[in-house]
Amino acid sequence: MTVMETAEARLKRMAMRSWRRGTKEMDLILGPYADANLAAMSEERLAVYDRLLAENDTDLLPWVLGQVPAPAYLTDLIAEIAIFARARLSRA
Repeated sequence: MTVMETAEARLKRMAMRSWRRGTKEMDLILGPYADANLAAMSEERLAVYDRLLAENDTDLLPWVLGQVPAPAYLTDLIAEIAIFARARLSRA
């Protein structure tokens, strides 16, 4: 028997995974992004974000920084995360 994850549990898991990536840089990029955006994401966007969370930080950081193109399925989301991160840095 498979137990389905509730919507609330899913958001909590995704937020926790965003803040505890493995590298401090990605914690500081994805953690605040998740806090600000997860609750308002569509089911489709949540599915893509969940796939992003399965990626390695060593791949994610160059994608967010624009050093290496992101895979096609992540292009829009990575661009949105990069804009969010740059805006946060400019306020700091």
